[in-house]
Amino acid sequence: MLGDSQTRHRPLATEKELAGFLTEVERRAFKQAVFAVRDEHLALDLVQDAMLRLAEKYSSKPLEELPLLFQRILQNIIRDHYRRHKVRSLWTTLLSSLRGKDDDEDRDPLDTLEVKEGANRLGGPSEQLERSQTLGMIEQGLASLPARQREAFLLRYWEELDVSETAQVMGCSEGSVKTHCSRATHALADFLKSKGISL
Repeated sequence: MLGDSQTRHRPLATEKELAGFLTEVERRAFKQAVFAVRDEHLALDLVQDAMLRLAEKYSSKPLEELPLLFQRILQNIIRDHYRRHKVRSLWTTLLSSLRGKDDDEDRDPLDTLEVKEGANRLGGPSEQLERSQTLGMIEQGLASLPARQREAFLLRYWEELDVSETAQVMGCSEGSVKTHCSRATHALADFLKSKGISL
């Protein structure tokens, strides 16, 4: 009951705000879904399904609650897709075979990440081409990750959710989020190294 009264004190999202939120989130959500299902048409269907569910069931929620609700809906829809096609065991096999060997799997890579000064500058044409090619290789590496690692990685580093928010969306502990992220970053680093790229 207390939660309901607290929600009533927060302004609810207007129809215009809901539409604006969905427009803003659509492209990133589509990219996430493509990484997950590796099929652009299917990914678009899943994202549209998630957007419809959000609009139908949660349009009366405050605007600030919509990002987490949408991510939870999208991830549930993606998981349901895999359950229906009976590939869950394949992802479990991949997850167990790609486990990192780092002793400190609960460490969150973002806690120790240092961004170099000027790292966001575009640079010259050759630098931009190299960056574009590296991003393409990262996308290939992401597509090869087990589902839960990729989900944690994208939520943390693409959607920029914190560990607690990511755990809520994924329905797991914060320690599991850190483990998935750590394994994902190690797997991506190994993948890039195998392609001759060191970041």
